[in-house]
Amino acid sequence: MPAVDDPKLLGRTRLSFADGKDVEDFVATLESYERGELTPDQWRGFRLVRGTYGQRQTGDVQMIRVKAPQGILDGPQLHALADVADAYSRGFGHITTRQNVQFHFLKLHDVEKAMVRLGEAGLTTREACGSAVRNITGCPYAGVAADEPFDVTPYGEALTRYLLRHPLSSRLPRKFKIAFEGCAEDHIFTAINDLGFKARVQGADRGSVRLGFRVTAGGGTSILPTSGGLLFEFLPAGEILDVAEAVLRVFARLGDYKHKQRNRMKFLIRELGWDAWRAEFDRALAEVRAEGGTAFPFDPDRPPVEAPPDWERATPPPTIETAARATAAVLRGPGIRPDVRPELTVLNDAIVSWARTNVRPQKQDGWSVVTVTVPLGDLTSAQLRVLVELAGAYGDGAVRMTADQNLVFRWVRTGFVPALYRQLAAAGLGRGGAGTIADVTSCPGAEACKLAVTQSRGLGRALSDHLHERPDLVEAAGALSIKISGCPNGCGQHHIAGIGFQGSVRKLGDRAVPQYFVMVGGGVDASGARFGRIAAKIPARRVTEALERLIAFYAAERKPDESSAAFFGRVEVERVKALLLDLETLRPEDAVDADFVDLGEESAFKVETMAGECSG
Repeated sequence: MPAVDDPKLLGRTRLSFADGKDVEDFVATLESYERGELTPDQWRGFRLVRGTYGQRQTGDVQMIRVKAPQGILDGPQLHALADVADAYSRGFGHITTRQNVQFHFLKLHDVEKAMVRLGEAGLTTREACGSAVRNITGCPYAGVAADEPFDVTPYGEALTRYLLRHPLSSRLPRKFKIAFEGCAEDHIFTAINDLGFKARVQGADRGSVRLGFRVTAGGGTSILPTSGGLLFEFLPAGEILDVAEAVLRVFARLGDYKHKQRNRMKFLIRELGWDAWRAEFDRALAEVRAEGGTAFPFDPDRPPVEAPPDWERATPPPTIETAARATAAVLRGPGIRPDVRPELTVLNDAIVSWARTNVRPQKQDGWSVVTVTVPLGDLTSAQLRVLVELAGAYGDGAVRMTADQNLVFRWVRTGFVPALYRQLAAAGLGRGGAGTIADVTSCPGAEACKLAVTQSRGLGRALSDHLHERPDLVEAAGALSIKISGCPNGCGQHHIAGIGFQGSVRKLGDRAVPQYFVMVGGGVDASGARFGRIAAKIPARRVTEALERLIAFYAAERKPDESSAAFFGRVEVERVKALLLDLETLRPEDAVDADFVDLGEESAFKVETMAGECSG
């Protein structure tokens, strides 16, 4: 099912990632399972690799995860996602921290139909879940960032196509994550990936430029958070396919297939020791090279260069029409739904305030990158269709997803930025604060996930709304991140947040109270990943108060010009514990009914964790 792109209409030509055989195999295997020819475990292993897993709800309730390599989505793909949301899910989709799109509450026999529609636009669910090479992520500013040595996108795409449906890619002991970054700031968090590639250049001072990557291996969060170790200070760009092949061979041969909680590659490296693991890798790489290696799809020192759009732009609709379209989605099903509130009256002060956080110049003169803040990462089908029109009218016909669950438009003429903002505001997507503490990241949590303890989306919405009502707190906090996960696995990436929240539970008599571990000081920078330290266990209803105290603590105690991230990275955790100690205490006589109801829910909190299928 090829996706045929017309660059005059869409902005960029990109070959399909879909394969019709994936759908045929899914249908045939499902029929075999329903005839009793496969065990539940055999069926589970198959469907996970096809991006489908069962939710925590009883009965026929599924989630599908759609891969978007390097986070790129063009117009037809946005339309396909909207169609799947409308026809088979709840009328909206969810952006993940790994540049995927998820749909919840599908029926199993609708998965085939969804896969067919996605495949028509070149999208696939293959290896989006399960013990496989997951979606290969990339910096959303690649190709347009002023400080990058070169655009990493073509290399991420080359490795994606090499490993998609590779013989090893779905036969690994556990999931395997890869990321590409070109900027000085690590927007995609390479250090917490099994393989992280950061762009480097050699020979620029000698007139003979060679492109390559600094490569790290063995990163991850969840149990045993680990920053990737240095594998290569400089790896020639043309060797990334062979290196990935060698790493996968070692992982597939020596990894632990029995113990799910300790079979990521970081555990293998820890068990063997770095030097012994590196020796195994060196032997595997020598084998790959002796076999002739893999031909690179382009000259690795002269990659394709993304050119400015040179086609006629589409005409945007009137903003009142945009507002009408954006509110047309029919949302249904359980859980927290997007709250779409169009704004038609936009003052210049609002544009200036929004642009301060959501607009950055490209390295190409006269062009800008515009970030669309997407609360909780949720977009309705109607908003997805509006984005198609706006990308064609103001951008290059495509959008890119970020690790913060937002979207970016690239190649926006700087003079058109105010007009684009008016359209986004009309579509209910005019919220600012991208990259600030108000830009809260959250996993799906107990709304759908079997592993989750708490409703992390409820806390995410509560904190995000509170901070947008309190610009003084946002201003005081600086560039401090909040990330929330409903369990220790860290799909919300709470381990690397300046302030991270991890869902938990406590017993108060015979009743359960939803609570969160409060973690401070996490982050990723040029030296790698640092992981948050546990400072408190706070009942869910008190987290907002805890956050306000932490911001005030930073404002009062910071050194001159010290960033909030640096402050929480250095401050003694005992001081933070003392600050929050009274919020931890909850006695039966002091508890109120709301303490026993999770945020975003209406009924009493119950702990219902199950055997997980697709953590992280």
